Amino acid sequence: MVRKVALLVAAVLLTATPASAAMHLRGVVGGDVAGAGQFPWMVRLSMGCGGALTAPRVVLTAGHCVTGTGKDETIKAVAGVTRLGDPHARTAHSVEVIRATGFRDETHGDDWALVKLDHALGLPTLGLPPATGPAGPLTIIGWGQTSEHSTRQEKSLRYGTVRAVPDRTCAAAYRKIDIALVPAEQLCASGKGVDTCQGDSGGPLVGRSGGAWVQVGIVSWGLGCARRDFPGVYTQVATFRADISAATRKLS
Repeated sequence: MVRKVALLVAAVLLTATPASAAMHLRGVVGGDVAGAGQFPWMVRLSMGCGGALTAPRVVLTAGHCVTGTGKDETIKAVAGVTRLGDPHARTAHSVEVIRATGFRDETHGDDWALVKLDHALGLPTLGLPPATGPAGPLTIIGWGQTSEHSTRQEKSLRYGTVRAVPDRTCAAAYRKIDIALVPAEQLCASGKGVDTCQGDSGGPLVGRSGGAWVQVGIVSWGLGCARRDFPGVYTQVATFRADISAATRKLS
């Protein structure tokens, strides 16, 4: 079996303090290196976040990865390759951003945003989940750090397998550091030594539905990376499916 390398969730709480004082971007821990074309809708954004093509020229990412709603020409998107720096990468630049209107910070929910690109990348898109979302194992993907204390930007795209953690279990864990989970808008997932980390924020948590990949979550926040008692926390895409679909149509 290929040795796993940890995937970290994009926004990481590195100390046991309130989220407002300790949020940072995260990457993937305990995962494998992705093969060429394995996740063709995966996107790297220039602010250090991940994302996924939800329409030919629209990227779904985390709300905390962008500065707000409106015209924005500052973000570069890289896609179509698994290794950053590959000369065959497809690139585009943002022209507009829509962020969830209720967004305050990662831990309070509404952590999603859409980035409209200046042209279509000509790549497959990632579908949204059915109302209940797929059951079974889930997959995390990102270019983030492979350990909580790493300072190196990973160049190769990595992925790993995790499973959903019950809301009650996850909420109890984060109550220990005075953070209240928002179960209606967030879901938790973890694996044995597998998690997202700095640099993975905004990237997709995916599962299979009817044989096709669908986006179940968006890397949002967590305490450290791959800590046994603190699962990664993701935006629950099914909750926002109607809003995301409406905003995508507006940008398409």
